[in-house]
Amino acid sequence: MARPISFASSESHSRRRAEFSARLAERGIDTAFVSDPVSVAYLSGFHCEPHERLLALVLRGDDATLVVPALEAENAAQAVSGVGIQAWQDGQDPGVELSSLLRHPRSLGVEAEKISLAGSERVRNWAAGAELIDVGAELTRLRRIKGADEIELLERGALITDRIWEALSPSLRPGVSEVDLALELAAQIRRAGAEESFPALVQSGPNSALPHLGPQPRPLGRGEPVLLDFGAAWGGYRADLTRMAVLGEPDRRLLQVHEAVLAAHDHALSVIRPGQTAGGVDRAARSVLEDFGLGPNFIHRLGHGLGLQAHEEPSLEPGSELVLEPGMVITVEPGAYFAGWGGVRIEDSIVVTKDGSRRLTHCPTGLTVLPTA
Repeated sequence: MARPISFASSESHSRRRAEFSARLAERGIDTAFVSDPVSVAYLSGFHCEPHERLLALVLRGDDATLVVPALEAENAAQAVSGVGIQAWQDGQDPGVELSSLLRHPRSLGVEAEKISLAGSERVRNWAAGAELIDVGAELTRLRRIKGADEIELLERGALITDRIWEALSPSLRPGVSEVDLALELAAQIRRAGAEESFPALVQSGPNSALPHLGPQPRPLGRGEPVLLDFGAAWGGYRADLTRMAVLGEPDRRLLQVHEAVLAAHDHALSVIRPGQTAGGVDRAARSVLEDFGLGPNFIHRLGHGLGLQAHEEPSLEPGSELVLEPGMVITVEPGAYFAGWGGVRIEDSIVVTKDGSRRLTHCPTGLTVLPTA
């Protein structure tokens, strides 16, 4: 289903296509076949989930053509500017359209990680046997650095996310199930005119020790950790936030673990700047948790990139030598997890600036203590 919201401005998409084409020309590649739906959205402004149908953007110099299923043609026409559209209907062979667009390229750029072996053979046949060259790295490098319009959309999604967290307290009460709370989060995001960045995680008690466990029918209980990981997407760009709550007075263990994770979170923020490595930021947070004796309980990377996807480059993982640059948008989300008891994670969306970093999500990071009556 096509998304009704446009992805940044038509000028931005034209600029991205020009820069991408210039990078390909430097490698002697005159034509590109882009078929990953997110990459198509990034370069054209049109995003849909084509399912089993073929969707592609063909770039040849200054010319750009979208090949879309006929049922998406009108949506595409409303979403793009400066891009031709060729539609194909169910029962037709989309290769007829593509063969005319891919006629005799010197070499053809494709996203190797996004296309199957069978798919690459079809593309090669449409391009009359042209050599296929992987250009996924060029697109990844472009997408890592967000433009001002992208950051504006990310900031709008983050603002909505903050407001939903601040308005959620009445829904957090004993007996409400994780599933019901996740549904309420989704409804609030929709009522704000946004979309979910991803299916919300609501975890309570021992379930919060499992970082990717989806919401369960389990009711929220008194005195146990409640972890909420969610975000609103605006214009296709995604926020990501994790906060902790407790119903009734927290015990000493929860307070201590939350203190340690928050210290790791804050220290990581303090070292983010251009020239720092992604692995260096991970190391900063990890060292704090090690000082608290919780090193073995931090079982994942520190964070990931945000944009048109909730998880994209760069990855803030141990040992990464990737250098941070202004315009990168990342998450910082240290955590500590204990089987059978629960876990604590605190996460914010961050943009790297020319002299440091800036939070996009701003709601308080402290443990939210809620009454049980």
